Amino acid sequence: MAGIKHILVIRLSAMGDVAMTVPVLRALALQHPEVKLTVLSRGFFKPFFEGIPNISFYEADVNGKHKGFGGLFKLYRELKKLDIDAVADLHNVLRSKIVTRLFALSGKKTATTDKARKEKKALTRAENKIFKPLTPIVQRHAETFRQLGFTIDMSVPVFPEKQSLTQDVLAVTGAKTEKWIGIAPFAQHEGKVYPEDLMQEVINLLAQNKANKIFLFGGGTKEIEVLNRFANTISNVVVVAGKLKLTQELQLISNLDVMLSMDSGNAHMAAMLGVNTVTLWGATHPYAGFAPFNQPEENLLVSDREKYPLLPTSIYGNKKVEGYEDVMRTIAPEGVVKRINEILNK
Repeated sequence: MAGIKHILVIRLSAMGDVAMTVPVLRALALQHPEVKLTVLSRGFFKPFFEGIPNISFYEADVNGKHKGFGGLFKLYRELKKLDIDAVADLHNVLRSKIVTRLFALSGKKTATTDKARKEKKALTRAENKIFKPLTPIVQRHAETFRQLGFTIDMSVPVFPEKQSLTQDVLAVTGAKTEKWIGIAPFAQHEGKVYPEDLMQEVINLLAQNKANKIFLFGGGTKEIEVLNRFANTISNVVVVAGKLKLTQELQLISNLDVMLSMDSGNAHMAAMLGVNTVTLWGATHPYAGFAPFNQPEENLLVSDREKYPLLPTSIYGNKKVEGYEDVMRTIAPEGVVKRINEILNK
Protein backbone atom coordinates (compact mmCIF):
# COMPACT_ATOMS: atom_id res chain seq x y z
CA MET A 1 0.00 0.00 0.00
CA ALA A 2 1.20 3.47 -0.85
CA GLY A 3 3.09 5.11 1.95
CA ILE A 4 3.54 1.99 4.13
CA LYS A 5 7.04 0.63 3.81
CA HIS A 6 7.72 -0.53 7.36
CA ILE A 7 5.24 -2.34 9.64
CA LEU A 8 5.74 -3.01 13.34
CA VAL A 9 4.19 -6.40 14.18
CA ILE A 10 3.38 -6.99 17.87
CA ARG A 11 2.94 -10.45 19.40
CA LEU A 12 4.66 -10.62 22.78
CA SER A 13 3.76 -14.17 23.90
CA ALA A 14 2.88 -17.12 24.34
CA MET A 15 4.87 -19.72 22.43
CA GLY A 16 2.01 -21.25 20.42
CA ASP A 17 0.47 -17.87 19.65
CA VAL A 18 3.79 -16.45 18.46
CA ALA A 19 4.34 -19.56 16.29
CA MET A 20 0.89 -19.05 14.72
CA THR A 21 1.96 -15.64 13.41
CA VAL A 22 4.89 -17.14 11.48
CA PRO A 23 2.99 -18.56 8.44
CA VAL A 24 1.19 -15.21 8.05
CA LEU A 25 4.38 -13.16 8.23
CA ARG A 26 6.20 -15.54 5.87
CA ALA A 27 3.36 -15.18 3.33
CA LEU A 28 3.29 -11.38 3.76
CA ALA A 29 7.07 -11.12 3.32
CA LEU A 30 7.04 -13.26 0.16
CA GLN A 31 3.94 -11.69 -1.40
CA HIS A 32 4.87 -8.08 -0.54
CA PRO A 33 8.68 -7.98 -0.78
CA GLU A 34 8.60 -4.16 -0.83
CA VAL A 35 7.56 -4.07 2.85
CA LYS A 36 9.91 -4.30 5.81
CA LEU A 37 8.58 -5.99 8.96
CA THR A 38 9.85 -5.58 12.50
CA VAL A 39 8.54 -8.18 14.95
CA LEU A 40 8.22 -7.04 18.56
CA SER A 41 8.25 -10.02 20.92
CA ARG A 42 10.13 -11.63 23.80
CA GLY A 43 13.74 -12.39 22.94
CA PHE A 44 13.19 -16.13 23.46
CA PHE A 45 11.07 -16.30 20.28
CA LYS A 46 13.62 -14.72 17.93
CA PRO A 47 14.58 -18.08 16.32
CA PHE A 48 10.99 -18.49 15.01
CA PHE A 49 11.53 -15.66 12.51
CA GLU A 50 15.03 -16.45 11.30
CA GLY A 51 15.32 -17.01 7.56
CA ILE A 52 12.17 -15.06 6.64
CA PRO A 53 13.09 -12.27 4.19
CA ASN A 54 12.64 -8.59 5.16
CA ILE A 55 11.99 -9.37 8.83
CA SER A 56 13.96 -7.94 11.69
CA PHE A 57 13.35 -8.66 15.35
CA TYR A 58 13.07 -6.26 18.29
CA GLU A 59 13.14 -7.63 21.82
CA ALA A 60 10.49 -6.47 24.27
CA ASP A 61 11.98 -6.71 27.75
CA VAL A 62 8.59 -6.62 29.51
CA ASN A 63 9.97 -7.84 32.85
CA GLY A 64 12.90 -5.41 32.77
CA LYS A 65 13.43 -2.04 31.13
CA HIS A 66 10.07 -2.13 29.28
CA LYS A 67 8.01 -2.98 32.38
CA GLY A 68 4.94 -0.93 33.30
CA PHE A 69 3.61 2.15 31.52
CA GLY A 70 6.93 4.01 31.87
CA GLY A 71 8.77 1.06 30.36
CA LEU A 72 6.30 0.82 27.48
CA PHE A 73 6.67 4.52 26.78
CA LYS A 74 10.44 4.02 26.69
CA LEU A 75 9.92 1.08 24.30
CA TYR A 76 7.75 3.31 22.08
CA ARG A 77 10.48 5.97 21.98
CA GLU A 78 13.04 3.32 20.97
CA LEU A 79 10.78 1.93 18.24
CA LYS A 80 9.97 5.40 16.92
CA LYS A 81 13.58 5.73 15.79
CA LEU A 82 13.06 2.81 13.39
CA ASP A 83 10.81 4.87 11.06
CA ILE A 84 7.71 2.72 11.51
CA ASP A 85 4.84 3.57 9.11
CA ALA A 86 2.13 1.29 10.54
CA VAL A 87 1.44 -1.10 13.42
CA ALA A 88 -0.20 -4.53 13.30
CA ASP A 89 -1.17 -5.56 16.83
CA LEU A 90 -1.61 -9.35 16.65
CA HIS A 91 -1.81 -9.66 20.44
CA ASN A 92 -4.64 -7.32 21.52
CA VAL A 93 -3.77 -7.14 25.24
CA LEU A 94 -3.13 -4.13 27.47
CA ARG A 95 0.63 -3.90 26.76
CA SER A 96 0.30 -4.16 22.99
CA LYS A 97 -2.69 -1.78 22.99
CA ILE A 98 -0.63 0.89 24.79
CA VAL A 99 2.23 0.71 22.26
CA THR A 100 -0.26 0.66 19.35
CA ARG A 101 -2.16 3.64 20.79
CA LEU A 102 1.04 5.67 21.16
CA PHE A 103 1.81 5.09 17.47
CA ALA A 104 -1.80 5.96 16.53
CA LEU A 105 -1.51 9.25 18.46
CA SER A 106 1.59 10.10 16.46
CA GLY A 107 -0.45 9.68 13.26
CA LYS A 108 0.55 6.16 12.23
CA LYS A 109 -1.97 3.74 10.74
CA THR A 110 -2.77 0.81 13.07
CA ALA A 111 -4.83 -2.39 12.95
CA THR A 112 -5.54 -4.96 15.66
CA THR A 113 -6.48 -8.65 15.42
CA ASP A 114 -10.07 -9.29 16.52
CA LYS A 115 -9.95 -11.96 19.22
CA ALA A 116 -13.64 -12.87 18.75
CA ARG A 117 -14.13 -12.90 22.52
CA LYS A 118 -17.94 -12.96 22.24
CA GLU A 119 -17.95 -15.91 19.79
CA LYS A 120 -15.46 -17.83 21.94
CA LYS A 121 -17.70 -17.34 24.96
CA ALA A 122 -20.67 -18.70 22.98
CA LEU A 123 -18.61 -21.72 21.89
CA THR A 124 -17.46 -22.67 25.41
CA ARG A 125 -20.47 -21.83 27.61
CA ALA A 126 -22.56 -24.69 29.03
CA GLU A 127 -25.98 -23.25 28.20
CA ASN A 128 -27.10 -22.06 24.76
CA LYS A 129 -23.75 -23.17 23.36
CA ILE A 130 -23.19 -22.13 19.74
CA PHE A 131 -21.08 -25.00 18.42
CA LYS A 132 -19.70 -23.80 15.11
CA PRO A 133 -16.18 -23.20 13.78
CA LEU A 134 -14.80 -19.72 14.34
CA THR A 135 -12.48 -18.03 11.84
CA PRO A 136 -8.97 -19.51 12.29
CA ILE A 137 -6.54 -17.15 14.03
CA VAL A 138 -4.22 -17.24 10.99
CA GLN A 139 -7.05 -15.79 8.87
CA ARG A 140 -7.78 -13.19 11.57
CA HIS A 141 -4.15 -12.06 11.45
CA ALA A 142 -4.30 -11.91 7.64
CA GLU A 143 -7.40 -9.70 7.99
CA THR A 144 -5.42 -7.34 10.28
CA PHE A 145 -2.89 -6.80 7.49
CA ARG A 146 -5.72 -6.36 4.97
CA GLN A 147 -6.92 -3.44 7.09
CA LEU A 148 -3.47 -1.90 6.56
CA GLY A 149 -3.88 -2.42 2.81
CA PHE A 150 -2.00 -5.72 2.32
CA THR A 151 -3.90 -8.72 0.98
CA ILE A 152 -2.31 -12.06 1.88
CA ASP A 153 -3.17 -15.33 0.14
CA MET A 154 -2.78 -18.12 2.72
CA SER A 155 -4.14 -20.87 0.44
CA VAL A 156 -0.79 -22.01 -1.01
CA PRO A 157 1.60 -21.78 1.92
CA VAL A 158 5.37 -21.79 1.52
CA PHE A 159 7.40 -23.56 4.18
CA PRO A 160 11.13 -23.43 4.87
CA GLU A 161 13.46 -26.20 3.72
CA LYS A 162 14.30 -28.89 6.27
CA GLN A 163 17.16 -27.56 8.37
CA SER A 164 20.56 -29.27 8.34
CA LEU A 165 21.24 -30.94 11.67
CA THR A 166 24.32 -29.52 13.36
CA GLN A 167 26.75 -31.79 15.22
CA ASP A 168 25.38 -30.85 18.66
CA VAL A 169 21.87 -31.94 17.57
CA LEU A 170 23.16 -35.13 15.91
CA ALA A 171 24.89 -35.98 19.21
CA VAL A 172 21.38 -36.25 20.73
CA THR A 173 19.42 -37.65 17.76
CA GLY A 174 21.89 -39.75 15.80
CA ALA A 175 21.84 -39.70 11.97
CA LYS A 176 18.43 -40.05 10.35
CA THR A 177 17.93 -43.59 9.07
CA GLU A 178 14.40 -44.17 10.40
CA LYS A 179 11.01 -42.47 10.34
CA TRP A 180 11.25 -39.72 12.96
CA ILE A 181 8.25 -39.12 15.22
CA GLY A 182 8.11 -36.26 17.71
CA ILE A 183 5.82 -36.52 20.74
CA ALA A 184 5.05 -33.49 22.93
CA PRO A 185 2.78 -34.95 25.63
CA PHE A 186 2.35 -31.85 27.79
CA ALA A 187 0.29 -28.66 27.76
CA GLN A 188 -0.07 -25.68 30.06
CA HIS A 189 -3.31 -26.96 31.59
CA GLU A 190 -4.35 -30.44 32.73
CA GLY A 191 -7.55 -30.32 30.67
CA LYS A 192 -5.46 -30.55 27.50
CA VAL A 193 -3.14 -33.41 28.52
CA TYR A 194 -3.67 -36.99 27.30
CA PRO A 195 -3.65 -39.45 30.26
CA GLU A 196 -0.22 -40.82 31.06
CA ASP A 197 -1.19 -44.51 30.80
CA LEU A 198 -2.71 -43.98 27.34
CA MET A 199 0.30 -41.99 26.14
CA GLN A 200 2.54 -44.83 27.31
CA GLU A 201 0.45 -47.19 25.13
CA VAL A 202 0.88 -44.90 22.11
CA ILE A 203 4.65 -44.76 22.64
CA ASN A 204 4.92 -48.53 23.13
CA LEU A 205 2.87 -49.29 20.00
CA LEU A 206 4.92 -46.89 17.86
CA ALA A 207 8.22 -48.14 19.30
CA GLN A 208 7.39 -51.75 18.41
CA ASN A 209 8.24 -50.83 14.83
CA LYS A 210 12.02 -50.49 14.79
CA ALA A 211 11.80 -48.44 11.58
CA ASN A 212 10.48 -45.64 13.85
CA LYS A 213 12.53 -43.41 16.13
CA ILE A 214 10.58 -41.42 18.71
CA PHE A 215 11.69 -38.14 20.26
CA LEU A 216 10.00 -36.93 23.45
CA PHE A 217 9.69 -33.15 23.96
CA GLY A 218 9.04 -31.18 27.15
CA GLY A 219 10.80 -29.01 29.68
CA GLY A 220 11.38 -28.66 33.39
CA THR A 221 12.34 -31.30 35.95
CA LYS A 222 8.85 -32.74 36.49
CA GLU A 223 8.17 -33.21 32.79
CA ILE A 224 11.58 -34.77 32.20
CA GLU A 225 10.86 -37.31 34.98
CA VAL A 226 7.63 -38.32 33.20
CA LEU A 227 9.41 -38.51 29.82
CA ASN A 228 12.12 -40.75 31.28
CA ARG A 229 9.38 -43.07 32.54
CA PHE A 230 7.81 -43.07 29.08
CA ALA A 231 11.14 -43.88 27.40
CA ASN A 232 11.87 -46.55 30.01
CA THR A 233 15.02 -47.89 28.27
CA ILE A 234 13.20 -48.53 24.96
CA SER A 235 16.06 -48.39 22.44
CA ASN A 236 14.27 -46.27 19.80
CA VAL A 237 12.76 -43.69 22.18
CA VAL A 238 14.90 -40.62 22.94
CA VAL A 239 14.16 -37.92 25.52
CA VAL A 240 15.29 -34.60 24.00
CA ALA A 241 13.82 -32.38 26.76
CA GLY A 242 16.53 -30.48 28.61
CA LYS A 243 19.18 -31.37 26.01
CA LEU A 244 18.46 -28.85 23.25
CA LYS A 245 18.09 -25.07 23.03
CA LEU A 246 15.15 -23.65 21.05
CA THR A 247 17.17 -23.18 17.82
CA GLN A 248 18.34 -26.81 18.04
CA GLU A 249 14.83 -28.03 18.82
CA LEU A 250 13.55 -26.27 15.69
CA GLN A 251 16.24 -28.05 13.64
CA LEU A 252 15.03 -31.40 14.95
CA ILE A 253 11.32 -30.59 14.51
CA SER A 254 11.90 -29.53 10.89
CA ASN A 255 13.30 -33.02 10.22
CA LEU A 256 10.41 -34.96 11.80
CA ASP A 257 8.09 -37.02 9.62
CA VAL A 258 5.26 -36.35 12.05
CA MET A 259 4.68 -34.54 15.35
CA LEU A 260 2.11 -35.72 17.90
CA SER A 261 1.14 -32.96 20.28
CA MET A 262 -1.54 -31.70 22.59
CA ASP A 263 -3.28 -28.38 21.82
CA SER A 264 -0.01 -26.63 22.72
CA GLY A 265 3.00 -24.67 21.48
CA ASN A 266 4.84 -27.67 20.00
CA ALA A 267 1.97 -28.32 17.59
CA HIS A 268 2.24 -24.79 16.21
CA MET A 269 6.05 -24.92 16.02
CA ALA A 270 5.82 -28.09 13.91
CA ALA A 271 3.01 -26.70 11.72
CA MET A 272 4.87 -23.43 11.01
CA LEU A 273 7.74 -25.57 9.66
CA GLY A 274 5.38 -27.55 7.40
CA VAL A 275 5.62 -30.77 9.42
CA ASN A 276 2.65 -33.20 9.57
CA THR A 277 1.09 -32.52 12.97
CA VAL A 278 -1.42 -34.72 14.78
CA THR A 279 -3.13 -33.08 17.76
CA LEU A 280 -5.20 -34.49 20.62
CA TRP A 281 -8.00 -32.31 22.01
CA GLY A 282 -9.55 -32.53 25.48
CA ALA A 283 -11.24 -29.55 27.14
CA THR A 284 -10.49 -27.37 24.10
CA HIS A 285 -11.58 -27.81 20.47
CA PRO A 286 -10.25 -26.90 17.00
CA TYR A 287 -13.45 -24.90 16.38
CA ALA A 288 -12.03 -22.11 18.56
CA GLY A 289 -9.68 -21.31 15.66
CA PHE A 290 -6.38 -22.55 17.11
CA ALA A 291 -5.88 -25.72 15.09
CA PRO A 292 -2.29 -26.02 13.83
CA PHE A 293 -1.84 -24.28 10.48
CA ASN A 294 -2.53 -26.17 7.23
CA GLN A 295 -3.33 -29.52 8.85
CA PRO A 296 -6.16 -31.74 7.51
CA GLU A 297 -9.15 -32.49 9.72
CA GLU A 298 -8.03 -36.15 10.03
CA ASN A 299 -5.05 -34.89 12.07
CA LEU A 300 -7.31 -33.29 14.71
CA LEU A 301 -8.35 -36.05 17.11
CA VAL A 302 -11.05 -34.72 19.40
CA SER A 303 -12.73 -36.10 22.53
CA ASP A 304 -16.24 -37.56 22.17
CA ARG A 305 -18.86 -34.80 22.28
CA GLU A 306 -21.73 -37.30 22.30
CA LYS A 307 -20.51 -38.54 25.65
CA TYR A 308 -19.38 -35.06 26.77
CA PRO A 309 -21.76 -32.54 25.12
CA LEU A 310 -20.38 -29.51 27.03
CA LEU A 311 -17.09 -29.69 25.10
CA PRO A 312 -15.29 -27.43 24.53
CA THR A 313 -15.46 -26.20 28.13
CA SER A 314 -12.82 -23.50 27.65
CA ILE A 315 -10.47 -21.86 25.15
CA TYR A 316 -7.27 -22.48 27.12
CA GLY A 317 -8.16 -25.73 28.90
CA ASN A 318 -7.93 -24.01 32.29
CA LYS A 319 -11.54 -24.47 33.43
CA LYS A 320 -12.40 -27.54 35.50
CA VAL A 321 -15.87 -29.01 34.90
CA GLU A 322 -17.12 -31.75 37.20
CA GLY A 323 -17.38 -35.11 35.47
CA TYR A 324 -15.18 -33.95 32.59
CA GLU A 325 -11.81 -35.03 34.00
CA ASP A 326 -11.57 -38.08 31.70
CA VAL A 327 -12.78 -36.70 28.37
CA MET A 328 -9.52 -37.60 26.63
CA ARG A 329 -9.99 -41.26 27.49
CA THR A 330 -12.48 -41.27 24.61
CA ILE A 331 -9.49 -40.92 22.23
CA ALA A 332 -8.20 -44.49 21.82
CA PRO A 333 -4.41 -45.01 21.64
CA GLU A 334 -4.96 -47.34 18.67
CA GLY A 335 -6.70 -44.52 16.79
CA VAL A 336 -3.80 -42.16 17.47
CA VAL A 337 -1.26 -44.73 16.25
CA LYS A 338 -3.40 -45.54 13.19
CA ARG A 339 -3.41 -41.88 12.11
CA ILE A 340 0.35 -41.54 12.64
CA ASN A 341 0.98 -44.71 10.61
CA GLU A 342 -1.25 -43.44 7.77
CA ILE A 343 0.95 -40.32 7.57
CA LEU A 344 4.19 -42.32 7.73
CA ASN A 345 3.04 -44.74 5.02
CA LYS A 346 1.96 -42.02 2.58
